[in-house]
Amino acid sequence: MSAPVTKPDEPTAESAAPPAPSGWRRTRVTPSLAEVYRTIPVAHQHWFRKILAFAGPGYLVAVGYMDPGNWATDLAGGSQFGYTLLSVILISNLMAVLLQGLSSKLGIVTGRDLAQACRDHYSKPVGFALWVLCEIAIAACDLAEVIGTAIALNLLFGIPLAWGVAITALDVLIVLYLQNKGFRLLEALVISLVAVVGICFLFEIIVSRPEISGIVKGFVPHIEVIRNPQMLYIAMGILGATVMPHNLYLHSSIVQTRKYEETTDGKREAVRYAFIDSTIALSFALFINASILIVAAATFHRSGNTQVAEIQDAYQLLTPLLGVGAASVVFALALLASGQNSTITGTLAGQIVMEGFLNLRIRPWLRRLITRGIAIVPAAITAILYGASGTAKLLVLSQVILSLQLSFAVFPLVIFTSDPRKMGPFVNPRWLKVLAYTIGGVIASLNVWLLVQTVGGWLD
Repeated sequence: MSAPVTKPDEPTAESAAPPAPSGWRRTRVTPSLAEVYRTIPVAHQHWFRKILAFAGPGYLVAVGYMDPGNWATDLAGGSQFGYTLLSVILISNLMAVLLQGLSSKLGIVTGRDLAQACRDHYSKPVGFALWVLCEIAIAACDLAEVIGTAIALNLLFGIPLAWGVAITALDVLIVLYLQNKGFRLLEALVISLVAVVGICFLFEIIVSRPEISGIVKGFVPHIEVIRNPQMLYIAMGILGATVMPHNLYLHSSIVQTRKYEETTDGKREAVRYAFIDSTIALSFALFINASILIVAAATFHRSGNTQVAEIQDAYQLLTPLLGVGAASVVFALALLASGQNSTITGTLAGQIVMEGFLNLRIRPWLRRLITRGIAIVPAAITAILYGASGTAKLLVLSQVILSLQLSFAVFPLVIFTSDPRKMGPFVNPRWLKVLAYTIGGVIASLNVWLLVQTVGGWLD
């Protein structure tokens, strides 16, 4: 993954903006993340070196599928129902593979990220409304990451939650420093943290000694998931927390850091290698999400502790139930790496969305400080006033907000990639259109159902 880094092309409106195809209302302008646009060469290399050159964006996207917001639903599913809901995690991951593939294709073929595509397609009022919804979703996602990191710092080092929330503000400086050193270095950090999370959960699986036959059966869909209301509720939570709207905006932008040839053959090759990258990376996300549920099933469900749904409870119970002193510490270390990783990609997504929807360029440090401040303020107030129980409820609320916004990212993505005027020879074939719209409809329906059930539970 050590492809050389060159100076970026000058992404001016004249050099980077071909005439607008008939499918767009506006001409393409300066790309988002202009400082790293087309900085990583990929042409004229052996196929294996091309795989390595394209490897990176998929891992930045994959961290959103294993962020702290997913942990509570996976823990609840494993502790209450054993291995049964592994099939739901698998189905969610397959949906993610398809949607992220469409996202990378949109960026490569049109030269627009999803936010820019929305601005260039819709009227100004519609585009502005989509931007507001997306900013709310990014703030909610950032909120989950801030809380997850603060909980990990509290569990590992005894740092009060309020101070842990404040410490996460330093993530902005880390992102800025690494991005100025080259986008590959930022990708290397993210991949390293993904590896840390994976190794931690591999250790947890080994010490928890799950039933192999139960795991295999769990990946097979069960009709009981639909018949059992409690199981269905947890399944909806897993689906709703898996596909993150900001990842669709993020992927369509960062895939353009690769300097592929802007010809039909060059774009076709780039689409193929980008899909390979994201599929491999999302396989790691599948492993980690499945591992959380497997450890919860093997540890809590097997011992009769079926009500474990909060991260703090899992931390407290892992060591005494497994009899391994390091079990809880390794669990918290994985949470810290996961939260830290997600904050990096969340801040990047915030910059992409503001630049893409508004065509507004402000200093990256200021943009990221604004994004982080929006998340830190409510998290800090909640941590100070309500402590651990309050932050756990805030974590759930963040996932509900994300589920509400998801459809407003999924359907424009499917619409754009299914339009032959926008995509030309890369337009989605009929079978892919049907599949993508079906997935979008399923996600929208499940998220509405989850929202109704969650709000109903709060009112009761």
